[in-house]
Amino acid sequence: MAGPAVVVGLATVGCVGIWFADPTTPGGPAPVCPTKLLFGIDCPGCGSLRAIYSLLHGDLGAAIRYNAVGVVCMALLLWAFGAYCIGLWRGRRVRSWQHQRWAAVTFLVMIGVWFVIRNIPVYPFSVLKV
Repeated sequence: MAGPAVVVGLATVGCVGIWFADPTTPGGPAPVCPTKLLFGIDCPGCGSLRAIYSLLHGDLGAAIRYNAVGVVCMALLLWAFGAYCIGLWRGRRVRSWQHQRWAAVTFLVMIGVWFVIRNIPVYPFSVLKV
């Protein structure tokens, strides 16, 4: 269980950093997305720091507004990590969503579609831009 403990520790340090950096404040210490800076478009991860900040403060609505797919991905990653930890504790693997044959392709297609639709400059897609 040392591996998951290290992951939880690093995630905690990251969350503390995000808490104090406050990425929702323009011009703050949080880094600007390189894709947005260089090309002026939102990458699939744009808004993720702000979404995590909002989740840490209990504001699910704001988190979804900043990056809806990022929030879903975080939930799926927590689910997968939980299944992995339970498998370690039980001594045998616990099957979860990521063990399905279609999981990786579905995940990549979902990220690709999100990348495209959040950069369409027409309503209702324009509201997805952060």
